[in-house]
Amino acid sequence: MAVKRMPFKKQAITEQIEMYSMIFDNIHDGVIVTDAEGYVTHFNEPYGKFLKINPEEQIGKHCTEVVENTRMHIVAKTGKPEINTSHLIMGQNMVVQRIPIKKDGRVIAVYGQVMFKDVKDVAKLATRLSLLESKVKEYEKELLTLRSARYTFDSIVGVSEAIRALKKEALKASANLFPVLITGESGTGKELFVHAIHHASPRRIYPLVRINCSAIPKELIESELFGYAKGAFTGASASGKKGKFELADRGTIFLDEIGDMALEMQPKLLRVLEEKEFSRVGGTSVIRSDFRLIAATNQNLHEMMPEKRFRTDLFYRLNVISITIPPLRERRDDIMPLAKHIVKKLTEEADLNDVSIDSESEGVLYNYDWPGNVRELQNVLERTLSSLEGNIIRRDDLPFYLYRKTYDTNGPLRESKRQLLLKDVQGDAERRALLRALNSADNNKKRAAELLGIHRTLLYKKMKKYNIPLTNNRESNRV
Repeated sequence: MAVKRMPFKKQAITEQIEMYSMIFDNIHDGVIVTDAEGYVTHFNEPYGKFLKINPEEQIGKHCTEVVENTRMHIVAKTGKPEINTSHLIMGQNMVVQRIPIKKDGRVIAVYGQVMFKDVKDVAKLATRLSLLESKVKEYEKELLTLRSARYTFDSIVGVSEAIRALKKEALKASANLFPVLITGESGTGKELFVHAIHHASPRRIYPLVRINCSAIPKELIESELFGYAKGAFTGASASGKKGKFELADRGTIFLDEIGDMALEMQPKLLRVLEEKEFSRVGGTSVIRSDFRLIAATNQNLHEMMPEKRFRTDLFYRLNVISITIPPLRERRDDIMPLAKHIVKKLTEEADLNDVSIDSESEGVLYNYDWPGNVRELQNVLERTLSSLEGNIIRRDDLPFYLYRKTYDTNGPLRESKRQLLLKDVQGDAERRALLRALNSADNNKKRAAELLGIHRTLLYKKMKKYNIPLTNNRESNRV
């Protein structure tokens, strides 16, 4: 058996040695190998061509006879590698490596390699890399501009103690990855804080993905959040669709109006928040997403939990960092700074001359309670500027309802009664419209919603708001 196998072994060894020799001579850079005493044992053809000498004739010579200024024999003695060092050969500064080869802790050979033709090539490469690096930074800045949040902390205007404390708290939140829950009345600027937190975070070059939980029908919200696979349902895109959580990978996802999320959807959201993984609707593969969550609501989640309208476990998963924005009436010191900021912004956008607010108008703005908060303030100022003559806002330029209580001899109490009465009239009119539509549609909710020009989900909310029963009893729907 041994006699038969020997030729095969010899052939394999011969082929292997031939392969090593071909590899050695086809290395683009110059290569030299010496023994522990500095005598050349290997010398490849590219190095021979560069030095204009015969590689085979260098075998057995001491390295100092072959390569000027060599240190191969020194590395053999010290046993310390010399990586990417400069070496003057034939008047050219070369970049070389000298690596000791050890066996049982003892140097038995030294491998030397000329990495580039000339050190100038390295300088050129370094210049190119530097240029590429600067371009990457420029593109990163452009990407930041395109993808970044629309607002920063500088966009949050206010001088009150409350707003300064909130900005400080939000800035701390931007430095970590914990979920943030922002609460406050409608129009207080919750989304402003979301954008500012994202912009100040390390994730700012990645997307800020927003989804309004109250604006999407409950039957569609799962596919919006998690996406869907191709052919998942009738009408689905043939290529499938990415969901908001998938789009928010490495960025931030903003769940606005989280209090309006359907109860049956909440445990699915909880699982994604805990596992950071999900599957598309109709899909089987698991998708992981490294997102940071920020949620906002104008509802009182504490009151909703005992009523089983919001899951307690989801609340505590969301409410890691809590930011509550007080209404404008509770921070009146911010009213005038906000008003002046809004006026300046509006005049700049409309390319108008500077507009100021006189002291009497400032008093009107300061004393009004602003139930619609900053959003109402902006609306009032937009309306005022649209019809303003001149460049000073006076009291008579403002909407009458802001200061009409000054004309009421019975004082503020009667004013508040009138406002409540107006709300009652509006609510009664809306309730009557709902009942008429339901009667016309024989209590068919889909048809009634179409008659009203609203989505069926909103119809259900309105019916709940005005205590309209969901039964098919037409008697109960009489106007």
